[in-house]
Amino acid sequence: MIEKKPEIDAAIVYIHNNIYEPISLSKLSKHVGYSPYHFIRLFKAQTGLSPRYFISSLRIQKAKELLLHTHLTIRDVAQQVGHESLGTFTTRFAEKVGVTPSNFRIQETFAQSQLRSFLELPQGEILEASLGNGASVAGSLHSDIPFEGIVLIGLFHKPIPDSLPQYGMIRLSLGDFRFSNVTPGTYYLMATTVSWKMNAVDIMLPNATLRTRHHDPIFVGAGQEVSRGQVTLYPPDLNDPPILISLPLLMNQFLSRIYRT
Repeated sequence: MIEKKPEIDAAIVYIHNNIYEPISLSKLSKHVGYSPYHFIRLFKAQTGLSPRYFISSLRIQKAKELLLHTHLTIRDVAQQVGHESLGTFTTRFAEKVGVTPSNFRIQETFAQSQLRSFLELPQGEILEASLGNGASVAGSLHSDIPFEGIVLIGLFHKPIPDSLPQYGMIRLSLGDFRFSNVTPGTYYLMATTVSWKMNAVDIMLPNATLRTRHHDPIFVGAGQEVSRGQVTLYPPDLNDPPILISLPLLMNQFLSRIYRT
């Protein structure tokens, strides 16, 4: 269990409230009464990310919101979140979200139809993508909050879902999961949900979805079987970074695999 400090919570609230303004490390650490060095150490221990990475991730999330909720040009969106260079913004957005800003905007037109396609599949089916060879990572998905929909779960190289997972699957129900043929390495287990009732915008901006995120990395050795035991989905927490990778992109990848077989 991660020990949460109210000062770090206050810093995160400050970041959210001032995300469109320049936020220096010295200003942020001074706001909560810590030295920069001590603040960075405590912030990373609580969130899993450095303050700089947390802030840049939130700015990409704000860009996603502006793209969907306003008619601003992409250049104007870039400037709103602190990018003077349109090219740099577009590159960074595509790296984190998986699609360019212009392509992200048009995903709204088909996100809900993708979800309906999953609804037609047999309940409990697991759609898994495995690469490499060797070990496995297994566990069991659980939720104390009633939920009906799909669960997107993956192994990532960083403790934030801001890129495609190295290994990913979609479950159509809670229960056991297993990633097989995992290449030895260090991974972070993360998951989020899409309920059957979600609209397109909520799928593209999954700010309120049940999720899970393990701060501690999973170390996988050659031929090793790693068990995570029970993995519990929970409501969004202040310390969670945004889910930046496009859920419609992930859903489309799995649907494409189904239609090819």
